[in-house]
Amino acid sequence: MPSYTLTDAEQVAAYRRDGAVLLPGLLDGYVDTLRQGVERNLRDPGPYAAENLQAGDSGRFFDDYCNWARISEYESVIRNSSLADAAACLMGSARVQLFHEHVLIKEPGTAKSTPWHQDSPYYFVEGKHTVSFWCPLDPVDDASLRLVAGSHRWERPVLPVRWLAEDDFYPDSDVWQAVPDPDAEDMTVLEWPMQPGDVVAFHFKTLHGARGNSMRRRRRAFSLRLVGADARYVERPGPASPPFPGHGMSAGDTLREDWFPVLRE
Repeated sequence: MPSYTLTDAEQVAAYRRDGAVLLPGLLDGYVDTLRQGVERNLRDPGPYAAENLQAGDSGRFFDDYCNWARISEYESVIRNSSLADAAACLMGSARVQLFHEHVLIKEPGTAKSTPWHQDSPYYFVEGKHTVSFWCPLDPVDDASLRLVAGSHRWERPVLPVRWLAEDDFYPDSDVWQAVPDPDAEDMTVLEWPMQPGDVVAFHFKTLHGARGNSMRRRRRAFSLRLVGADARYVERPGPASPPFPGHGMSAGDTLREDWFPVLRE
């Protein structure tokens, strides 16, 4: 396993303060492998693949997840890159466990944005030790990820919505806060122009989204979700996403290692 240490203490401090940090070049050397995996994924979508546009919408917004076990390029990057080691540094957890991978593709002229959301409310896992990595496989500017600084420390989670219909994912209740409009509410939004191989790391509870793709080239992005030592299975008020049917876990369990491999400890 590669040894990786974030040498800039400010990167770790920024992650814990803001819930997001840019890690330039973290996946340099793996971009072509991921591009090959994405092309294989497009030719052979998995059971959770989705087209996130309504009739009449322009472009194409494709996403798919939980394919690492059947797409060797994804598994190779997950196991052989420095992502797990970087995760350990950012989370402050020697144990790093795979949750799932996710690919998101917006073809040129796709007007639809990725709705503002936190990942955590969709997932059946909770803990302080969580990190998502988002890596564009094409140069991005306006189509880059956008994240609200400090939102991972909000007391109430944001009500998750379905991307296609943008209606509520779970029943509304006092547990949730409504999805905010960060631009209208003058929140501090972090976003960076990025090159292939650059990575944004962010907490599962960090509010984020992305604009449509007004560029003349496609925007392919690979994401990886990892958890640490304190991550535990939790019950949600409806089916979680990803659902992982038949997992057999109970509230308070660590994630089963045969489905969610430990990458380092």
